[in-house]
Amino acid sequence: QELALKSLGNEGLFLFSSLDTNKDLYLSPEEFKPIAEKLTGVAPVSESEEEETPDPDGETLAVVAKFQPLVMETMTKSKDGFLGISHVALSGLRNWTAPAAPMSVLPARQFKAFLPPKNNLDLGDPWWIIPSELNIFTGYLSNNRFYPPPPKGKEVIIHKLLSMFHPRPFVKTRFAPQGAVACIQASSSFYYTIAFRIHAEFQLNEPPNFPFWFSPGQFTGYIVLSKDSSHVRDFRLFVPNNRSLNVDMEWLYGASESSNMEVDIGYLPQMELESTGPSVPTVIHDENGNVLDSRDPSGEPIQFVFEEITWQQEIPWQEAAHRLEVAMYPFKKVSYLPFTEAFERAQAEKKLVHSILLWAKPPVPLPVPGSGRTLRETVLESSPILALLNESFISSWSLVKELEELQSNGENEFYSKLAKLHLEKYNFPVEMIICLPNGTVIHHINANYFLDITSMKPEDVESSIFSFSTNFEDPSTATYLQFLKEGLQRAKPYLQP
Repeated sequence: QELALKSLGNEGLFLFSSLDTNKDLYLSPEEFKPIAEKLTGVAPVSESEEEETPDPDGETLAVVAKFQPLVMETMTKSKDGFLGISHVALSGLRNWTAPAAPMSVLPARQFKAFLPPKNNLDLGDPWWIIPSELNIFTGYLSNNRFYPPPPKGKEVIIHKLLSMFHPRPFVKTRFAPQGAVACIQASSSFYYTIAFRIHAEFQLNEPPNFPFWFSPGQFTGYIVLSKDSSHVRDFRLFVPNNRSLNVDMEWLYGASESSNMEVDIGYLPQMELESTGPSVPTVIHDENGNVLDSRDPSGEPIQFVFEEITWQQEIPWQEAAHRLEVAMYPFKKVSYLPFTEAFERAQAEKKLVHSILLWAKPPVPLPVPGSGRTLRETVLESSPILALLNESFISSWSLVKELEELQSNGENEFYSKLAKLHLEKYNFPVEMIICLPNGTVIHHINANYFLDITSMKPEDVESSIFSFSTNFEDPSTATYLQFLKEGLQRAKPYLQP
């Protein structure tokens, strides 16, 4: 390592390390491939593509990409005019103004990756297209990377689709939950509608610049395809844009994994793929088996008439999307309602509000120990916590920026007051709050403090409020359970009938 640093210098070693995926201080031909492609301008056919034997009689699907760039004004760093942030750091983001490939024509059979496994599945039962390989124990993948690893198996079609937006998609995110999950939304004799959710991200910079990670909260969508994957009737993939912030961004400021990292969030208006119509044959045969052109003498494509699909079983899109969300995030077995809706429900059911206030969106990472990601991968997924939250609380999570907007919005004085009471108790990065239906905060704890005390030995914890229970081996679960019970105890005088 010292010799390498002496020979290559800081930035040279940084680039070398980003390519040396197995960390053996030796670049194999496979590891050197991204640089070779960059130098020669020639991208070799991947092994996965070589293995595919194209069906000359198979159908093809035309897919178009729609993209509106990130609204720079929604980034928190824009408030001070991106002060202290070099123009080079954001160059990959600023220059990304259009999809890399506005249209692509793909073999219909490549979409077989979206089909369910052979065993019979009920509607809404999720399965993994690309399994998540990370959890709280495995840690996270390196930030110091520029070029995605070659996709394999079912990753290939997803990589191809995401490459329409940008040439460097990572189909597996650096953090859990990774991958892609799907479920059957509707079924007929010959067709499925498959709903899916994908967690992927993009690397926007290349050497000599430092990495810039662009991580949408999720990609979701659906595909209508025949059970033998020969025909795709409809396809759509998109980043939801119904919340005020939907993308996390992280970028390095130095030539090492431990270098300073800047973090921001922002709003992406549109990132969408859509089929232009059903898949169609590339060639057509007459009744004698002779090949006909797929266009009529005038050069126009031949119009195909497709039979109407009669669905025998179907569940609503919202239900399918929720099943996929719970598969990715088991803590979502508890319903987390929008902020104002949670208080309306709490008033109606005379329950307390369990609220989580975050600086950034839960599905994206915060590079701090007390992040929402750490919480959801531990205590919020545990059975005792899920049970107590479902029984005694109405839960909600909100972004600081959303509550700041709600507070300053004078249209509803009660909602403005609720937001103000929350923000008064907030400390970066995550605050867990228990409050009455009228917004009065009766208990709160910061995620950093929570993680600090749960990492201490029981005998070192002085506070009786957050004492450890002997009923649970996991101190995090025991302490959070105590936090919730303490909130219920404090609320008793206010919730008496």
